[in-house]
Amino acid sequence: MISCTVSDKPLFKQSAKGFVFFVEEGTKFASHVEPLLQDQFPLFEKLVKERNFTGKKGSTFAFPFMHGKAIAYIILSGFGKKQGKHFTLETLREAVSRSIRCAENFKIESLAAHAADPKEFGQSIQYVLQKMSCISMKASYAFDEFITDKDSRTFKVESYTFVVDKKDLKDAQEGVRIGAIVADAINRARHWVDLPANMMTPHSFADNAKKVAKDHALKITVFTEDQIEKMGMGGLKAVGMGSQHDSHLVIVEYKTKKKNAPTLAFVGKGITFDSGGLNIKPTGYMEDMKDDMSGAAAVINAVAALSELKAEVNVIGLAALAENMVSGNANHPGDIITFYNGKTAIVGNTDAEGRLVLADALAYASKHYTPDAMLDVATLTGACVHAVGPFFSGLMTQDENLCSKIEAAAITSGDHVWRLPLTDDYKVMVKGDHTDLCNDGKTKYKAGATNGACFLSNFVGDTPWAHIDIAPSAFNVPDKPYFRTGIATGMGTHLLIDLALQWNK
Repeated sequence: MISCTVSDKPLFKQSAKGFVFFVEEGTKFASHVEPLLQDQFPLFEKLVKERNFTGKKGSTFAFPFMHGKAIAYIILSGFGKKQGKHFTLETLREAVSRSIRCAENFKIESLAAHAADPKEFGQSIQYVLQKMSCISMKASYAFDEFITDKDSRTFKVESYTFVVDKKDLKDAQEGVRIGAIVADAINRARHWVDLPANMMTPHSFADNAKKVAKDHALKITVFTEDQIEKMGMGGLKAVGMGSQHDSHLVIVEYKTKKKNAPTLAFVGKGITFDSGGLNIKPTGYMEDMKDDMSGAAAVINAVAALSELKAEVNVIGLAALAENMVSGNANHPGDIITFYNGKTAIVGNTDAEGRLVLADALAYASKHYTPDAMLDVATLTGACVHAVGPFFSGLMTQDENLCSKIEAAAITSGDHVWRLPLTDDYKVMVKGDHTDLCNDGKTKYKAGATNGACFLSNFVGDTPWAHIDIAPSAFNVPDKPYFRTGIATGMGTHLLIDLALQWNK
């Protein structure tokens, strides 16, 4: 992974091979930029005009020059125009990521740039460096470890140095430290999701969670399938019945030293592979279903990061793990199951399995931890993909205060959400004819993403709760420079981290 550092030495005194400048569209290059470039490259202004680089959002321009006795590169990355008085954080994320992509194209292994001016974002230098370092590490992630020919692997930039004033050095270093912790959690979650189902089973997920818990001094509890069955977790048991791999419930706990701190419970869907069960998925809809444990990966790794960052809230992370497969032991459409809280449901569709495992985990969290708020993260419905497209996750809640906190965390984290309806009017759709509930609901109400949320609402009691459907955004998101094609995004990890860090603010 790329190494991010800060320095107070002049930009062109850095030992980088590429020097990055972030350019606002429609304005003359900042006064500190042009003299530097004119000194190193006298024809700079003429070349930029000739190539019609204006700093438009999404644009980059690179060219070589002689830096001492070596060839180096200038990389210009466009910020576009401000929205009001400031640039958005998404502008910063994309511009930094595009500078890395440009460097990769030219096989430039080291970069240096002036840190973005915090005044342009209405933020502190620490905050800006946190975002710049985090997105650099996020953009550098690639899943290529199984390509045995190392020359065929993705070229990766090795280092990015951000230049700051000496007075800002300490704050900038702290920002980079925080950014690295967050990025490590995101990229670890991504790697778990990218691993194929033969390598990431419920058991191996639990082993990975144990290692993370040990490394971050977290309390961890792992319930086996026998224990799950004895506790009456019928949903989690049923979904895993068709698999040779036992289901698990993994719980990690972080406790702050701050007295009387609130407790947050994060619950993640952990279907390590989803064939659809007996309602089997058709070709074209199953191949990427290793990503169906993205919510669980986000939850476990977010709690780890919050421990390292010493968040001033208590956090419980629950991962409901199963593999939804087809066999003679698989649960059937029409089966009736009883959940941890005693409610019953008929299985209308074995491919609506995520809500079955989440139901038991939510009920357990609500009973044993009485959290101040609860949030589940899940690749739950294809309907949500069609509702919001790849750049958002669906947010469903009836608690306005919790909704506001999540939406604020979505802006700072870049894990964008779009609110979808969840009202009592819709809850009739998941009522069973001969049981309390039915897991696929009544189709006349449409609203497939809301259907899933309505089902889950029966397992949270009076706890303020929100459901985040990350099915649209967890895997293979197009057109974003900080994601590569065909791999996991880590969606939800940063959102949960920022939600917890900002909870008391």
